[in-house]
Amino acid sequence: MAWTLEPSQLLPVGAAAALYGWQLGRLRRRGRHVSAVKTACFFAGLAALTFALVSPLDSIGESRLFSVHMAQHVVIGDLAPLFIVLGLSGPLLRPLLAFRWVQRARFLTHPLVALPFWAIALCLWHIPTLYDAALENSAVHALEHACFFTGGLLLWTALLGLLPGPRWFGLGARLSALGFVWLVGGALANVLLWSTQPFYPPYVEAPRMWGLSPLADQHAGGGVMLLEMMLVGAVVFVAVGLAWFEDAERRQLRLDAAGSAGVPSIAASRAVPGVPSGAARSAPPAVTASPAARAGSGEERPRSAASRA
Repeated sequence: MAWTLEPSQLLPVGAAAALYGWQLGRLRRRGRHVSAVKTACFFAGLAALTFALVSPLDSIGESRLFSVHMAQHVVIGDLAPLFIVLGLSGPLLRPLLAFRWVQRARFLTHPLVALPFWAIALCLWHIPTLYDAALENSAVHALEHACFFTGGLLLWTALLGLLPGPRWFGLGARLSALGFVWLVGGALANVLLWSTQPFYPPYVEAPRMWGLSPLADQHAGGGVMLLEMMLVGAVVFVAVGLAWFEDAERRQLRLDAAGSAGVPSIAASRAVPGVPSGAARSAPPAVTASPAARAGSGEERPRSAASRA
């Protein structure tokens, strides 16, 4: 099957690469260093996205094999967004974040918005009616890919902490959120993997390739999704887990240093966010206002009235 070079697909990727290079040059002129690994991750993400859109993954996936189409979706909705997010940082995003409409859209990166958006997009677009509509209409197909890619960007932005999020969504909460991702994606993958009949008529009627029956092709698609999710999820889980342990160790060292310096435990725990210190038990007794102060504040008058009664 041939490669498909669609300008409408290549221009946004080229624009993203140009803008990234422009901001990278600005930062370097100001003495702000961006690691080569981060830059390589960003361009690897763009390269993966381009490959998924213009390579035979697109043409074979649309007209022949569900499993190849699943591989394309995995790249568009998971791998490419992951590498793009890994290649970004606050300084690199600063010009984009300066726009008011971007500031208003920041709520989309909140974990209680990003994770449901990703899960709903993933599940809805695999309903046979919507999936078949995307195969039959190029505009609907483009919308499907946009939903997958946007959902992936929001998901990894939240899980990897690219932008400041709520205080409760620390490293431990991110591990729990990754478990939610595994649960949703794994459930869908297993539905496809253990199905007893083909769900998508266009692939039943399509010319066969590689000796795969429509049902075996659907099973293979579920296997592609499950395998990719397990591998990528395991790597991210280990990386976030190690960061969590390192953060806990740093906090404990700071507590120990504060204790050896004679800093009260409550002050040390306040200096180290996220440490459950039994602060209520170690807090100093509350300071009681003097009678004169209470009288001045009106606090004494109700009590004296009660005593006269």
